[in-house]
Formats: sequence, C-alpha cells, structure tokens
Amino acid sequence: MPTPPKTQFGLPTAEPEEVGLSRPALARLSEAMGREIAAGRAAGVSTLVARHGRIAYAERFGAVKPGGPPMPEDAIFRIYSMTKPIVCVAAMTLVEDGRLLLSDPVAKYLPAFAAMKVGVERDGALELVPAKRPITIHDLMRHTSGLTYGFAGGSAVHRLVAAADIVNLSKPTAEQIDRLAKLPLLRQPGEAWEYGLSTDVLGHVLEVVSGKSLGAFVAERVLRPLGMVDTAFYTPPAKRDRLAEPFSYDALVSAGVDLIDRSAPPPFEMAGTGLVSTIGDYARFLAMVAGGGALDGARVLGPRTLAYMASDHLGPEVDRRSPFLPPGHGYGLGVAVRAEVGVAPTIGSIGEFSWGGIAETAFWVSPRDALFAIVMTHAPDHYLYFRQVFRNMVNAAIL
Repeated sequence: MPTPPKTQFGLPTAEPEEVGLSRPALARLSEAMGREIAAGRAAGVSTLVARHGRIAYAERFGAVKPGGPPMPEDAIFRIYSMTKPIVCVAAMTLVEDGRLLLSDPVAKYLPAFAAMKVGVERDGALELVPAKRPITIHDLMRHTSGLTYGFAGGSAVHRLVAAADIVNLSKPTAEQIDRLAKLPLLRQPGEAWEYGLSTDVLGHVLEVVSGKSLGAFVAERVLRPLGMVDTAFYTPPAKRDRLAEPFSYDALVSAGVDLIDRSAPPPFEMAGTGLVSTIGDYARFLAMVAGGGALDGARVLGPRTLAYMASDHLGPEVDRRSPFLPPGHGYGLGVAVRAEVGVAPTIGSIGEFSWGGIAETAFWVSPRDALFAIVMTHAPDHYLYFRQVFRNMVNAAIL
C-alpha cells in the first residue's frame, strides 16, 4: 500500500525541492528571521509557505511573548485586518445563495445609511453635502463607500470618526453602526479607495440578512467547514497562554486600535479587525481559496466567485491614491490585487492577492506561482517591515 502523505495542520506537506522551492534560499529566510528576533524587533515570528497545495516550509522563531515560552505552532495572533478577507468570503456565500447582491444599497438592510452626507472642508469650516448616490454592498467590500478610519488621516472627518470611538468593542454592534451612519463620509461613494470601517458595516449587513450574530454566521459558513478551530472574535481563558504578545502596544494605542483581549464574545464583533487566529487555521483558509473554494470535501464558494473576488474592482474613475494601498496594486473584494510586476515595493507576480493586519500579520496568494504564504508576528512598531522582508525572501526561493 502507498504511504499516506505527511500532513501539517491537516494539509499535505512536501520537501521544498518537490514543489520548486530552493532549500538554500529558505535557509537564508530562517537566518533572517532569527536575526530579526535577536535584534529585538519582535518577541517571535511564525511563518508558512505552501506551493502546489503542499506545505513546504513552516518555521517558528523566538517566543510567543516577551520572556515567554518558545513560539508554538498553534500560537494565537490578533490578525486585525486579515479578518476582512474571511468576512468577505462569508458575504459572498450569501451572494451565491441569491440572498444578497453587490448592487444592493446598504440602506436596504440598514436604513440609517439612507441619507448620507459627505464632509467637505472649505475655509477652515466643515460643510456637509448630500451623497451623490447610495453606498452599495460593492462599495463596502472594495472600500469605495467613503467611510474611513479615525487614524487614517488628520482631516475634520477623521477627527470626528476618532472621537466617536466606533472601534470600541464593548458597545453593541447595532448601536455602533448607527452612530457611524450619523457621521459624514470622507469622500463621495464610488469616488476613491478609502480604507476604513466599510467591512464593519458589511458585518452588520450579514447579521441582518442571516438573522445570526456575525460570529455565528462566519463560523457556520467558513470556520467550521474548514476546521478553523482557533479562529474567533475572542480568546477564551483556556487558550490565553497561546496568545502572542508584542514588546509594546504603543503603536496600537496611539492609533486607537482595540487590543482584542476579550475572554468572551464581545458585544461588537468587528468584521474589519476583530478575529484572532493561528497560522494553521489561516493556512486552511488560504488552501481553500487557492484550491478553488473547497477543502477536504467542504465547499465554501465556487471557483468563479473566488476569481471574481481576487480581481481588481477599482475602475479608472476611482482615485486609488492611499498610503494603505501598495503602489502597483488594485483592490478586489477584501484583498489587494497586484497589477504590475514593478512599481510595488516587494518582489511578486501579477495577479497575486494579499492583505495584512496592523499588528504585523500578513498573507499572499499567487495563482501564477501556485503558492500561498503567511507570516504572523506581533510587531506593530515595525508595521510592514516583517511582511516585506518575508515576501522578498520567499519570492527569491521560487525556482
């Protein structure tokens, strides 16, 4: 009888050479991650690279927390904005069910968004003008709603959003989203790619359509079918010894970001930033995405739906100038999509799609290279640094 393939996180494994990866280049990656830990840029780092559906590299470095035990393979990380792709996949299951259309106005489900205003600063004063068209579900998923984050700039609208404390997880979802609807938009709907609270509004739409809490709906449609057992909107006490910690929370506190230290489901399950997860759980999610929507016999989405999500949804009329969208990229539904080999700040392939979290977790999927990769660490004071080093070095290993 043939020998069953070895597995990790329930996914098949391979030697690097079997899937076209350079072992010496991956060894250099390990050396680099070790140097970063020794330099004090993070307490610990967890990494994973899979190609042709098989994990070929999964290494851990340092400790799960400062002075803590060695980084375990099931360390739990606050993934922040890596929540967005999971929620968008859950939303697209409703599209496939015929219960939601991307062209639907948000106000169809959340009437508080029926008469939005846009904040325009003139001569030092903030003038409110009517939105030229309704915000749609499509706008929420591709960040063209005009909604923003309070930390994303210094305008009067940014200051209003920051003062409203919308990211406070201790208040009920409906209350927070209704408060957000009373604030002005930064831009007209459809006018610009503006990173912000759009996905959190989408999460409440999913609650209204499904009749369930966001956590219950995401678990039903994505987490349980994929066996993502450690992914949730909170970390129960029995798992807290696995929760990764950074040297400092200063960068997150200064940005007004909630630290997601809940030991029970919070009243506001933030669809944009609220999940914690492990590298193994997220690898199973990406294996489903890279595999056309199914994993281990469980189908989450159809392959055409996933290809649609991972396409650029920003037309030429959309202003995509933003410090949060890398140069050379467009944006799909919950993910950035690479449009050029050059221009972008890292090595990569056209068509790859990616996203990351503010605490410094990140992933990308490259259909052209049949590859997905994940880096998880908590180093918010070195935002973007680890993911760029990791991305360049993994691409250097592709033969």
